[in-house]
Amino acid sequence: MPSFILHFAHYHEDFRLAELHALSELEGVRISYDKDEYSAGSPILLVDIESTAQATKLVRRAILIRSVSEYWGSGATYAELFGEVKRTPERWAEYKHQSFKFTVDGFGRSLTQAEKVAVIESFSFMGFEGPIRMKAPEMEFLVCEDYGRTNLPVPPETPKKLWFGRIVGRGSRQLVDMFDVKKRKYLGNTTMDAELSLVMANQALARPGALVYDPFVGTGSFLLTCSYFGACSVGSDIDGRQIRGTAGFRKGVNGISANLAQYQLADRVLDTAVFDVCRNPWRSGPLFDAIVTDPPYGVRAGAKRLGRKNGTVPEHSFTIVDGVENHKRSDYYPPTVAYEMSDVISDLLELAAEKLVVGGRLVYWLPTVVNEYEPKDVPLHPALKLVANSEQPFGGWSRRLITMEKIAELGHLDEPVGTSSAQKHDPAHKNFRDKYFNKFEPLDAL
Repeated sequence: MPSFILHFAHYHEDFRLAELHALSELEGVRISYDKDEYSAGSPILLVDIESTAQATKLVRRAILIRSVSEYWGSGATYAELFGEVKRTPERWAEYKHQSFKFTVDGFGRSLTQAEKVAVIESFSFMGFEGPIRMKAPEMEFLVCEDYGRTNLPVPPETPKKLWFGRIVGRGSRQLVDMFDVKKRKYLGNTTMDAELSLVMANQALARPGALVYDPFVGTGSFLLTCSYFGACSVGSDIDGRQIRGTAGFRKGVNGISANLAQYQLADRVLDTAVFDVCRNPWRSGPLFDAIVTDPPYGVRAGAKRLGRKNGTVPEHSFTIVDGVENHKRSDYYPPTVAYEMSDVISDLLELAAEKLVVGGRLVYWLPTVVNEYEPKDVPLHPALKLVANSEQPFGGWSRRLITMEKIAELGHLDEPVGTSSAQKHDPAHKNFRDKYFNKFEPLDAL
């Protein structure tokens, strides 16, 4: 298969391959690459793909891939690079009279305009005679000088590797700006940033004909991104104030509905509902193609479920306020009790195991304490297989984007339901709220 250069954006490096493999499955594009050649410290990955059309298709909705280029050459020096390019002069003739543009990118070192011009002029041996067009050229070429990731105050003068190719496709990084939370009519203190919301939609394989569910919908970020890619979506939350917009940073704008109107997605977001996911009204059996969510950690928003600390007290359940039964008031918020993080995740996996179709995906955030985390902390379920585990660090704690796929119905399992590696010890996300507010000091030492 021909080789292509994937040019990554240098953000969220630990999420790159997870998104790449999701896009490969989503688009039906077969890829292969040398895993030993991949480095999070480089923006380049050389991948074999069957055709140019397939390469273009692979990245068309990518968030962490800037572009894909037909591989023309590489080297540790320009002499080596030019030597490889000159071995295939038959490629040049096809583009000799077409308009063109060179994009010169430096990674690990900023290149001056004069340096970029000198690089472009060094390719004059290719003899292109078409006009140079900075906007809408017929052909665009990529030159990447990779100096490596370094923390040195003075970047190195010599690149580690040079890459050259013809750009044949671009990702969809413009969507990061389009869905920027600062531009939304409605948001709250737990609204997920646009870039990661879009990456999650890709890892969930959101697509036309799919039904996606967010059981902790909050202000609806995942409804927007999944539905933008064609999926129908639905969300629920125990706190209807977030959905209606009577809580959050921008009140009085009609809540989630304001964002649906802003992005013209109301026809794909089927509805939102208010209920405790532990007592959900969904019909039994498989229903959703994906569950995409950010469970409450108890930091910005506490995790809650229905209940009273002192148990059920009938006379409290039917209080009359201003002549109206309390539970029928528009501002009613039901009595709740704390919902411990490890219980939230355990229940989420049980929900996914029952409600996902086989092949459906669960994509969720798992908060964890950096110094305590072990791979076995990630909860498992016999009906689900782990697909990806990507980390976003925040110092003493991090959150991990966990992607799982349903592999069997509950009635066809070799292991008993509830089997989980995380149940055999206390995972790093247990009592996460207490650990966070105690600055990750051991709880038994306080």
